[in-house]
Amino acid sequence: MPYSPLGRGYLTGKIDESTTFDSSDIRSRNPRFTPEAIRANRAVIDLLERIATEKGATPAQIALAWLLAQKPWIVPIPGTRKLHRLDENLGALDIELTAKDLNDIKEAMADIRVVGHRY
Repeated sequence: MPYSPLGRGYLTGKIDESTTFDSSDIRSRNPRFTPEAIRANRAVIDLLERIATEKGATPAQIALAWLLAQKPWIVPIPGTRKLHRLDENLGALDIELTAKDLNDIKEAMADIRVVGHRY
């Protein structure tokens, strides 16, 4: 079961280098959420956004659909407090990533160096 499958919100595409976090938010102390890391890792979001546009989806849905496409026994469980985000996340079930999509993602990710330790 993937833990934090949307990267604590980063893979939604809603966070940029100007985003600030309250001191009680774990992301305020997470190395992947510094403005520099967010800026450096933008290539991941650009990739997700490109595929999302092609599929009529959101970056979060593409990230979840990618996880679902890996193995039939993988079950991502993204956390949310908002019903509209739950609906968005469930939309990932309707996205079919082709073998070409999966290969494009794999090739693109091989060229991206993720900046900042996970924790």
